[in-house]
Amino acid sequence: MNDQQADIDWRDDRVPVSTRFDDPYFSIHDGLAETRHVFLAGNGLPDRFGAKFRIMETGFGPGLNFLTAWQAWEAAGGRGTLRFTSFEAYPMSPDDTARALSAFHELGGHAGRLVAALQSGPGPHVFDGAVTLEIVLGDARETLPMHRDLADAWFLDGFAPAKNPELWGDTLMAQVAAHMAPGGTLASYTAAGHVRRALAAAGLKVTRAPGYGRKRHMTVARRPG
Repeated sequence: MNDQQADIDWRDDRVPVSTRFDDPYFSIHDGLAETRHVFLAGNGLPDRFGAKFRIMETGFGPGLNFLTAWQAWEAAGGRGTLRFTSFEAYPMSPDDTARALSAFHELGGHAGRLVAALQSGPGPHVFDGAVTLEIVLGDARETLPMHRDLADAWFLDGFAPAKNPELWGDTLMAQVAAHMAPGGTLASYTAAGHVRRALAAAGLKVTRAPGYGRKRHMTVARRPG
């Protein structure tokens, strides 16, 4: 288990920036809208939510993607169960998480419940008996190969490939593809060519899609089946 926490500076007193990777955790302009565009719409959500839906993610950060998915799942009817598994090497402290999420009033009580859960211990955390959050601590290159579950949707987040190349290498991209259910999807804000090629080499059907805001392109992919 990794006991290293994130080292953070604050930009404009509200945007957390990793000092390790010199990269912000979310968009300075509209992080919530970007999350919805990239990770929800990029994975065909909320339309694809099913009876037992599983999301996996690289890079939990302040939990913005999890909270957005949770809210979207509830808004879609909240039927069945939602399991969200995130692989995080350098977790934010609960206090930093609360500070980061305070900018997103739309998340309401969901953010407070997440912070309380993080303060209570490592989890897994279960909300309303139907939504399970598991944060797998450590280097995803080591922890993901040991994970047995398959994802219906992947959120490839984490810091930019140029800042954190280890998280976007061919070996890890192959593991991501191997941990996708047949017909499963993937979305990422990056459109870096080497990432798309690695995903394609792992057997995924990869497409460059319109990005959000100033980013012209993003990546979506699907596992045949």
